[in-house]
Amino acid sequence: MRADRSIGLGFVLAALIVAMDIATKAAVVAWMEYGASIEWLPVLSIVHVLNRGAAFSFLHGAGGWQRFFFIGIALAASAFLVYMIRRAGTSCTERISYGLILGGALANLIDRVARGAVVDWIDLHWASYHWPVFNVADIGITLGAALIVFHEFFGRKQARPARG
Repeated sequence: MRADRSIGLGFVLAALIVAMDIATKAAVVAWMEYGASIEWLPVLSIVHVLNRGAAFSFLHGAGGWQRFFFIGIALAASAFLVYMIRRAGTSCTERISYGLILGGALANLIDRVARGAVVDWIDLHWASYHWPVFNVADIGITLGAALIVFHEFFGRKQARPARG
């Protein structure tokens, strides 16, 4: 794939993650009371919760300052990801990864600015054990990060030493 096309692909993926995240969060907010839970499958519930912290509710109860801290981090990370997507020498796989992460960062940033917290709604559980509740933006960030790790371990062409 030509470099200019893979640059566009990174930004299209970011936009898709943002759009899907905004749409799903809007549906949850519109159709569910805050704190409500609907069991969808034996291992999946749709819930309506707010996370004022970061991953795994890190700093959720920190008193409010964390909102601006996470907004700053999201802005800095987004600027860096835009640079990495546009940078010459970035592979198509890396651009896809950065696009997924960028979309997730921007979607959660939009929530923090608009609501003061992030709407989380996907609750995976087994019996009484629950994974922390998450959203589409978190899926984009996780898939992008996993793709980068996979690419680093298995996708990069290894430079072979010259035979003498």
